[in-house]
This record gives sequence, C-alpha cells and structure tokens, in this order.
Amino acid sequence: MAGRTRGGAPTRRCPSCGTPVITQLVGNRAALHVTADLTPLTPEQQRELREPNRLIWCLRTSLGHQRLIWLDPWHPPDCPHGVHVAEHRCPPAEPSTLF
Repeated sequence: MAGRTRGGAPTRRCPSCGTPVITQLVGNRAALHVTADLTPLTPEQQRELREPNRLIWCLRTSLGHQRLIWLDPWHPPDCPHGVHVAEHRCPPAEPSTLF
C-alpha cells in the first residue's frame, strides 16, 4: 500500500463551477480535506469572507509545490508568504426557467 504523499497537491478546476482550486489534506493528526480557491485575498477580503464554517488558509509555495497551512492564533500578521486564500464555495447558480 502506497503512503500518502506529503507536500503540495496539484491544482485543478472545481467540477461544478470551473474555478481554479487546490484540494489537499491539511493537518497531521485529524486532517481536514480542504478545497480552497487560488485567488489571493487582501486582509479586508479575509475579514469579509471568514465565517464559522468557512476558513482562510495560508498558501505556501516551496520548490514548486503548493501547501495549505492553518491560520492559527500564532500565525504572523505580516506573513512572509503573503498569500491567503478562502475555502472554496461555488457562486450561486443563475436562475433558469423551465418553460
């Protein structure tokens, strides 16, 4: 049985809306399966988008691999990686008529 690879996951597109996303397990013990947008957020956008069930992640790139990291209370406010992204949510579908 092959072990789970550490490090970055390839980027792909959301099958529902086509937005570029990254999907990976985040954490060492009780890992979360996270799908996040690849659009960098400003601090103001982070405050607007953060909800109890929608987290903001630090997206680190090292040697060409992207990796999501928890934004915990000890995360530096002037993060040297500078790329924070939100958990993905598809935009609302446009209404369609049946007749």
